[in-house]
Amino acid sequence: MKKKAFITGITGQDGAYLAKFLLDKDYEVYGLIRRIVNRSMSNLDYLGITKRIHFIDGDMTDECSLLNAIKTIQPDEVYNLAAQSFVKTSWDCPVSTTDINANGPLRLLNAIKLWHPEAKFYQASTSEMFGNNSDNGVQTEETAFKPCSPYAIAKLFAHWMTINFKESYGIFACCGILFNHESPLRGLEFVTRKITDGVAQIKMGLADSISLGNLDSTRDWGFAGDYVKAMWMMLQHDDPDTFIISTNESHSIRDLLTIAFDHVGIKDWQKYVKVDPRFMRPKDLIDLHGRNCKAKNILGWEPDCNFEKLVQIMMDADLKRYERR
Repeated sequence: MKKKAFITGITGQDGAYLAKFLLDKDYEVYGLIRRIVNRSMSNLDYLGITKRIHFIDGDMTDECSLLNAIKTIQPDEVYNLAAQSFVKTSWDCPVSTTDINANGPLRLLNAIKLWHPEAKFYQASTSEMFGNNSDNGVQTEETAFKPCSPYAIAKLFAHWMTINFKESYGIFACCGILFNHESPLRGLEFVTRKITDGVAQIKMGLADSISLGNLDSTRDWGFAGDYVKAMWMMLQHDDPDTFIISTNESHSIRDLLTIAFDHVGIKDWQKYVKVDPRFMRPKDLIDLHGRNCKAKNILGWEPDCNFEKLVQIMMDADLKRYERR
């Protein structure tokens, strides 16, 4: 029989790439979706997999729907990717962010405990939990957490709750501390896609500038398609554990701008970029720079796509979008 996987957040960037990865491995894939008006399947449509997925109505803020989903599906693997994932919004909406990102995973873990404790569980943790803490400039699994946003605080609650359920109830539960990962499916509210989309518009003569926040912020950026493979590998390992998934490299927003503009033949990008205080975070992170040694040594995972190639892939996708229009 086919393995069954249940994915929350299946319509998002990671959910779509993970669903395709699992379908290619002959899984039966179920996805949790909210019953809302104008529901978007654009990411799943982009990958051509929408009709191959079994959709389950539910919501991370509704425990009954999660109980019903686990009871009905009896999944072999559960991947919790659902979240209010825009960090800046978490200051404007801290209560709803907490309910979705912290209480949501707790509700899901309870559903697994009650109806199918044999299921393996993956929690999407985040490098934002480290805040500005580092060990000699990098973050490892041993680095102390010091979250700097409501988003990161809520994610840290879910991270520790996942570990608690593993230790208290024997559930096979893993946490992936993923550093920033992008793709052509990234939402326009994220700085990477905002830049590639903006550069495409400038190249096509549809805009004359991009407004951004802190250009000196540095992040460890990888390709989402590589990172979902790591999620799956964690659940295939003999022992549930926590792993950092990163590229071991750190780049600034200025680096991203340079590559994106250079890819379309524009060298002097500075005259097309405006710094706007509206896009500054109340408390920004200086640098996120992960070490993936544990994932490499234990899981055998390494990223295939480097930073420059990632930006170029995103640029090409956005150029094609505007060319089709």
